Amino acid sequence: MRSNKVLQLGAAFLIAASGAIVSAQSQLLPSAPVRQFGGTIAPVYEGWWDNADGSKTVLFGYYSRNSQEELEVPLGPNNHFEPGDPDRGQPTHFLSSRQFGMFTIQLPKDFTVKSKLTWVLNVNGYNATANVNLIPDFVLSAAQSVEESPDRTFNKPPVFAFEPGGLKFTMPMANLSTVQKRTAVVGQPMTLDLYTWDDAKFSSGTNAPMKNPPPVVTYVVSKYRGPAPIKISEVRPKVVVSKGGKPFEAFEGKATTAVTFSEPGEYWLHVTANDYSGHGGAGAGCCWSTGVMKVQVSGNTTARTTGQN
Repeated sequence: MRSNKVLQLGAAFLIAASGAIVSAQSQLLPSAPVRQFGGTIAPVYEGWWDNADGSKTVLFGYYSRNSQEELEVPLGPNNHFEPGDPDRGQPTHFLSSRQFGMFTIQLPKDFTVKSKLTWVLNVNGYNATANVNLIPDFVLSAAQSVEESPDRTFNKPPVFAFEPGGLKFTMPMANLSTVQKRTAVVGQPMTLDLYTWDDAKFSSGTNAPMKNPPPVVTYVVSKYRGPAPIKISEVRPKVVVSKGGKPFEAFEGKATTAVTFSEPGEYWLHVTANDYSGHGGAGAGCCWSTGVMKVQVSGNTTARTTGQN
């Protein structure tokens, strides 16, 4: 009789324990390992810097624990800023893996170290937040490297423009105030040109000469917002060199890709330009540049650039 009770209690414990294990497995924790699909996304506050007019700029990126899946998270309860305006220029289309410094927000002059601004992102049941923090520990040097180059100067981010004479993007500038505008036709490839300049400088700690230098500037073009899938002919378009091409030679060139939209609507394209310092500045706050283009897609207009937002 006693042994039957023991068996019953043991069975009940195993059932309860297995239920707890299943529950723990179904709840994705922030420390969960990367998976191909179905992982969480954490917003990342990268840091801040001062502007000449006394205001401050803050920089955000994100970390997707998906190695392959790209996710749509519309503006709203699961993707917003608080307090105040919920739309601060954040993405609604999220790429896989770690994406450094994707967009910036310029804070008003009366924003202090005690003020609050939070990006809230809820993906696959994990409600994550990234909070603005203006303490000195988060100060970034986004306009130039903090390490000297071998020639005793400092590396600066690459520069690019969507058209000759257009707005030049240098350092992270993807935000609501610098969005460029264009129109396009559903199903018809829209050419995207990237006019490019860079100082071709680098800093590597030891500052030893590069034996096999990579391309001076590399690009990543991606969907940032939009109602439907798009096709980008070259996600990483190669820069055709017109001047320079070696370390410390003033560099100029042009990259070209094409974007095809599957449905009408408003889309945003995001561009990241990296120099010799590579993706995310090799862990530093410099040197890469970002910009955003807003494309209104319909069936009866011709692609053209119309200037700033």
